[in-house]
Amino acid sequence: MIAPHPSTPTAPARGVRKAVVPAAGLGTRFLPATKATPKEMLPVVDKPAIQYVVEEAAAAGLDDLLMVTGRHKRAIEDHFDHAFELEQALAAKGDTVRLDAVRDPARLASIHHIRQGDPLGLGHAVLCARRHVGDQPFAVLLGDDLIDPRESLLSRMLDVRDRRLGSVVALMEVPPEQIHLYGCAAVEPTGEEDVVRVAGLVEKPAREHAPSRYAVIGRYVLDPAVFPVLERIPPGRGGEIQLTDALQELAAGGTVHGVVFKGLRYDTGGNKADYLRTVVRLACERPDLGPEFVAWLRGFLGELDGARPGHRDAAA
Repeated sequence: MIAPHPSTPTAPARGVRKAVVPAAGLGTRFLPATKATPKEMLPVVDKPAIQYVVEEAAAAGLDDLLMVTGRHKRAIEDHFDHAFELEQALAAKGDTVRLDAVRDPARLASIHHIRQGDPLGLGHAVLCARRHVGDQPFAVLLGDDLIDPRESLLSRMLDVRDRRLGSVVALMEVPPEQIHLYGCAAVEPTGEEDVVRVAGLVEKPAREHAPSRYAVIGRYVLDPAVFPVLERIPPGRGGEIQLTDALQELAAGGTVHGVVFKGLRYDTGGNKADYLRTVVRLACERPDLGPEFVAWLRGFLGELDGARPGHRDAAA
């Protein structure tokens, strides 16, 4: 049998049911908190960041999920498993609210785990999922990149994949001074307002070399044609196997599209300030926490204003 060209999408579209969540990073930006706790398990209000990601996948109909983890990530596996002793203790107390909260992670999807033995980059982490995914299209959701649950980005990407085949990436326009933090896409219009054809991709370009302001954010729907490309491409930026480099090759064949996202996105892994902004924003929007927390926050900001040099003099 002749193998298809790597840039040829597999057909026909059969719908996407599987998702891969790479979660093997060391989380060095959040040390010492991540010395013993995976960064994906850092709480965002009262749930770990990665649970929001799994909930998003499940809401889009992806009920078969593979987590690609690494050493010292056992806490992720435990979180999405049953905790019998805890469940029994809560059931004995009649605490049904907390009991449901404890059981929910294990009920979201059929969740599997595999370890990425060596930290060789996002492309290598995706390649680790090949046996589980097989010859089916699949979604990739980065474990520290949160999309507001009121948004329908992933469902939109799945729809584009079903109609256009190939691979689909999520794009977001960012300020020029931030483009060096992302993969960047050169794009062409398709006639659909929020859908573009990706003509090329470059990983973390210098501002003056960026082909656009469209950054690739942490959502992908990938054709299995990406696997043979990932297997043979050499290490790229940082000595790692870059998913961006594989998608660049597929894009040259015209089989990569992008969905331009203009909604709410929260980055919990990039830096501490973004993480704190995410926690505060989501806490403010919670009906059970928001009113009391917002009232306290307004008072606290008033105290900060009063403590600023010159404030009292200006008020006088």
